[in-house]
Amino acid sequence: MKKLIYMKKLYFLILLLAPLLLTDCSSGKKSFEKGNYYDAVIKAVNRLRQNPNHKKSQETLREGYPLALKTLEQNAVNALNSHQQFRYKHTLRQYELINTMYEEIRRAPGALKVVRTPKNYYDKLPDLKQRAAEESYIAGVEALNRDTRQDAKRAFHFFQDVNSFVPGYKDVAKKLDESYFMATLKVIVERIPVPSRYRLSADFFQDQIEDYLHSQAYGNQFVRFYTPQEAESEKLPFVDQYLRLEFDNFVVGETHVLKEIENISRDSVKIGSVTVNGEKVDAYGTVNARLTRFKKEVISKGLFSMKIYDAKSNAVLNHRKFDGEFVWFTSWGNFSGDERALSDEQLKMCEGHDVPPPPPQEMFIEFTKPIYGQLTNAIQAFYRQY
Repeated sequence: MKKLIYMKKLYFLILLLAPLLLTDCSSGKKSFEKGNYYDAVIKAVNRLRQNPNHKKSQETLREGYPLALKTLEQNAVNALNSHQQFRYKHTLRQYELINTMYEEIRRAPGALKVVRTPKNYYDKLPDLKQRAAEESYIAGVEALNRDTRQDAKRAFHFFQDVNSFVPGYKDVAKKLDESYFMATLKVIVERIPVPSRYRLSADFFQDQIEDYLHSQAYGNQFVRFYTPQEAESEKLPFVDQYLRLEFDNFVVGETHVLKEIENISRDSVKIGSVTVNGEKVDAYGTVNARLTRFKKEVISKGLFSMKIYDAKSNAVLNHRKFDGEFVWFTSWGNFSGDERALSDEQLKMCEGHDVPPPPPQEMFIEFTKPIYGQLTNAIQAFYRQY
């Protein structure tokens, strides 16, 4: 009982304190106390947008804005006077943060009551963007000239920065294409062979895999998979890897028929009537039946292999195997004897009959479905490193 009373008191205490805790966190006060003045300003402004008279947020903004402004301005000056490689980019970022505070305050009437004339540096951006674009462009060209895949990736990101600072700067569109091509691992996906004697096609399975690879669902923008036809059509100058997919073995339509015989009895079943003392009454007894059950299973299964080869050395970089199985079945039965010995379910089964399985091509597709999931997971795991 005491424990229940304690829990109730604790519950009501939490309800009372929750608004206070929420207010303290969203006012930006904690960020201010940690010296993160910019974050404190943004949180305070957002709170004042919801509640223009929120006292803690007003106090945080009043104290935090001058400190945030001073800190960012000093950071900008320090970056500009430094000898670091991307000094204009870092300077630009500081002024952009100041401009963000300016816009946020302007959109919050409660914040404008506290900071009536927020400062902006929009006049400095055009020149800084040109200079930031130039320094990133030079860095991109230098990285690209090192002629390695990793440097090409760095170059691509530099050129992305260039285009974000000054869209269309010099020949940045061409440099983006060039660096992306050099940074991208090029993998040829070979066709899945199926011996002609099986009269089956792996096209559906192949199409599923290629759709996955072309969608970049494997999560790496710097890996591209080509079919042999695509590589030829695009006149691919070189290849990095080959992805070879094939069935080690498979079987379609392996059939097993199971037969089970059961003698069934049921007592207390009305079997007729008798006359007792001149009166006709029901007679009960035991009835018997012989039930034969049939179950046909048609199994299709296979073992699938994935090998990744280095195009230059032909070395195997990765080798995995995956298995899949699909079991189709049907059941039916018959009986001899008295049907009253059987349950409704048993009688219904006896109404069934043997039916043919799906076509081999359909069962082939079905057993590849679990293989597809294993294969795509393995591809994603392997190419994440690139």
